Amino acid sequence: LTNYHVPQGVGDIVMIQSDHTGAVDILSAELETADLLGEQRKAQPPPLAAPTMWTTEKMKEFKAKMGKERNGRMVVKRGEVVTVRVPTHPDGKCICWEFATDDYDIGFGVYFDWTTVTSTAITVHVSESSDEEDEEEDEEIEGLSPVGDVERGSKSYLRNRYGEVMPVYRRNSHREVQAGSHEYPGEGIYLLKFDNSYSLLRNKTLFFHVYYTS
Repeated sequence: LTNYHVPQGVGDIVMIQSDHTGAVDILSAELETADLLGEQRKAQPPPLAAPTMWTTEKMKEFKAKMGKERNGRMVVKRGEVVTVRVPTHPDGKCICWEFATDDYDIGFGVYFDWTTVTSTAITVHVSESSDEEDEEEDEEIEGLSPVGDVERGSKSYLRNRYGEVMPVYRRNSHREVQAGSHEYPGEGIYLLKFDNSYSLLRNKTLFFHVYYTS
């Protein structure tokens, strides 16, 4: 089927005739835009601004401080992905993070879930890989009412909740303290991902600090 780009205005009718059967399909450009694209566009969140990133060389001081904190240190096992979920705080305008590791690097990325915040508690989720998180997301989607595809439902409805602040890639957190901040785009939950799924042999000791500022 050859694609023809025809200028369309409000209320225009597009007629497509089959060369093989002679059948004619009539499409309303206005209806197509409103019904098929309108809901998808409404579900798409606005783009997220890039974070501010920096590093410091005070590794010993940072590790010593976080080692004394109750939740300032954890072990990310080989093949695991640890996701720290940090809700936006009503008294804050910006999220900040700092982290470092012993001996080896680790993958790190930040995402944002455009959802209603019911608790300001910070939680930690551990999965064996990023694929496992995708499977859990699919299970959550199955409970939703179909939005797009009338037979299978639209997975994009839920996935459009998530925005990428910074993709996951390996950081030299064993050499410098990795730090960053991001201004709240609105209400939701930040997902700080520490990815050690690429390591088949080494666990990573992670020191981290996350907080908000006004």
